[in-house]
Amino acid sequence: MRNAIILLPTYNEAGSIEKLITILSHIREEVSSNWNLEVLVIDSTSPDGTAEIVKKLQKKYGFLHLLMTKKEGLGKAYFQGFTYTMQHLHPYVMFEMDADLSHDPREIPQFLKKIAQGADFVIGSRYIKNGSIPEDWGLHRKIFSIVGNLIVRLGFMKLKITEWTNGYRAIKTWVIQSSLNTVKHYSGYVFQIAIIDQALKNKAQIEEIPIQFTDRKHGVSKISFSQYIVQILLYIFLNSSFIKFVIVGGVGFIIDFSISFFLIEKAFAEVWLATLASTETAIICNFLSNNFWSFSYKKLESTKKTYILSFFKFNLISSGSIIIQTLGIQLLVVMFGKPMWYLYKVFIILFIIIPYSYFFYNKVVWKDR
Repeated sequence: MRNAIILLPTYNEAGSIEKLITILSHIREEVSSNWNLEVLVIDSTSPDGTAEIVKKLQKKYGFLHLLMTKKEGLGKAYFQGFTYTMQHLHPYVMFEMDADLSHDPREIPQFLKKIAQGADFVIGSRYIKNGSIPEDWGLHRKIFSIVGNLIVRLGFMKLKITEWTNGYRAIKTWVIQSSLNTVKHYSGYVFQIAIIDQALKNKAQIEEIPIQFTDRKHGVSKISFSQYIVQILLYIFLNSSFIKFVIVGGVGFIIDFSISFFLIEKAFAEVWLATLASTETAIICNFLSNNFWSFSYKKLESTKKTYILSFFKFNLISSGSIIIQTLGIQLLVVMFGKPMWYLYKVFIILFIIIPYSYFFYNKVVWKDR
């Protein structure tokens, strides 16, 4: 029988913790034929007596554990909880879950079912069919939640994953172990994003199940929306291979244009020769920058054969970009006229060339190994 440990970070959750533990005791019995379900409360020295309630409940429930920590934020609490759990409770799966009853514990068997079917990481999503957010949420909170997740999906160009910030998850221990040294530096929602980001980079199989998120009935939300947006944007900028890819492409454009300008305007070279030289120089720079920066976590093997073959593929895909852009602009000019050609070019680059190139570079040149 495998161990599944539910981690509950708490700070001033005296109003909900006893009810939640009672429900979890029933869920534990429900899954007992296949899973040994235990609970670890990670209390950040709550002044409302949350820890005292848990200590009393421990006399009744042998599966209940308590870890006292300093108040250092959600990320630190989970990091200490993960570490403690791996050292003392030997889990096969660890759950992230809020202690305020906003996450329905009755969904736990569905998470475990997905794990048993082969998933390494199961996310409770509010944004897939049958999932939901509270109807009575204020407009600003709905916007932050929906737009925040959309920004992350687009920022990482991982559209299949609909939920990045919600903290209701079941994660195999090997995924946590492989990510812990990286995610320990983050807190709050960025911590949640970082875990998924690292899981993807470590080739974990990620699945989603729908959940109906309900607002807390006791206590107050710990969300700081200003920090939420700033920290998410900063994490994406520093860690997204897609954003790095776009930056590399921008630098490549500057290199291409600068060399063309110099050769044509200053060196009086033939336009076709200058264009060929500038384009190929930019392609070489982009190839190296993407290998050692954008896709550094899966960079190519350092062999001559690998580099030559991969560079040929890179050139081929880049040539496809040129063909798509040329034909696309010509088609739009014929359809809508020449005066707006520069807008057509920007549109095609942003919405066709960049996604096309990023997709094929990932699938053909820097393939997941």
